[in-house]
Amino acid sequence: MAAVTRSCRPWGSLLGLLGLVSAAAAAWDLASLRCNLGAFCECDFRPDLPGLECDLAQHLAGQHLAKALVVKALKSFVRDPAPTKPLVLSLHGWTGTGKSYVSSLLAHYLFQGGLRSPRVHHFSPVIHFPHPSHIERYKKDLKSWVQGNLTACGRSLFLFDEMDKMPPGLMEVLRPFLGSSWVVYGTNYRKAIFIFISNTGGEQINQVALEAWRSRRDREEILLQELEPVISRAVLDNPHHGFSHSGIMEERLLDAVVPFLPLQRHHVRHCVLNELAQLGLEPRDEVVQAVLDSTTFFPEDEQLFSSNGCKTVASRISLFL
Repeated sequence: MAAVTRSCRPWGSLLGLLGLVSAAAAAWDLASLRCNLGAFCECDFRPDLPGLECDLAQHLAGQHLAKALVVKALKSFVRDPAPTKPLVLSLHGWTGTGKSYVSSLLAHYLFQGGLRSPRVHHFSPVIHFPHPSHIERYKKDLKSWVQGNLTACGRSLFLFDEMDKMPPGLMEVLRPFLGSSWVVYGTNYRKAIFIFISNTGGEQINQVALEAWRSRRDREEILLQELEPVISRAVLDNPHHGFSHSGIMEERLLDAVVPFLPLQRHHVRHCVLNELAQLGLEPRDEVVQAVLDSTTFFPEDEQLFSSNGCKTVASRISLFL
């Protein structure tokens, strides 16, 4: 028998589902009409915070701080009919710890089209800003893109991946959009969400987690107050980080620095079981163990943390089926 995953969207009966679809379609038509008429524009912003909370609880392994911070920040922001500034989150941690996964969940549970929504904008330095010598053109284009899309709909999500590789100085053009001014360049932008994703600070987070383990402290006892200062310092000390020469951190424009802890063996096991369930397969001990045995752990003596988190779990599973 195939494994069955619990749904974070308890639809109920088919009739109930059809009713929800009809209601959603009606709401979509009304929202589209309001957008077209230039009135209050929510576009395809359809926040499902219980669904997000459920999905994080079921599938995000080993990240008690990230779960709590993201859910708390979103609840406060979404429930405020007139926020004083956009929501600005900076996600930090080792590779494969869940940063990109969380950002994709945010798109999925906040916007009707998820990552394919026209209100979700994903920027990659390798794809969108590959040539540092073109920095002035990139600045002009990025400012125009953000301003134009916020003019079309204030409920927009901007995702900036691999901030470690962003051309320094580029993010400076975002600074006016991240603060608490009422209007920038004639655009009300206070309902926008900006997410920055970075590996910077990952080594410092790992060290704090390692020291906690060596001191026999529970992982869940690690506090944000222990991690936030070392992450901020790592970013400020890195001249190649996208926040360099931007003033974003110096002016405290981030609402939350979200740390992602390194993953231990039982967290990787959790990821393997989740992936098997997504494939519709029963958990097989020999497959789970084979994936764990093929995963590299560090430090050399303790063999405690996965070198690439859960990033390669899906590809490794296919080798052992």
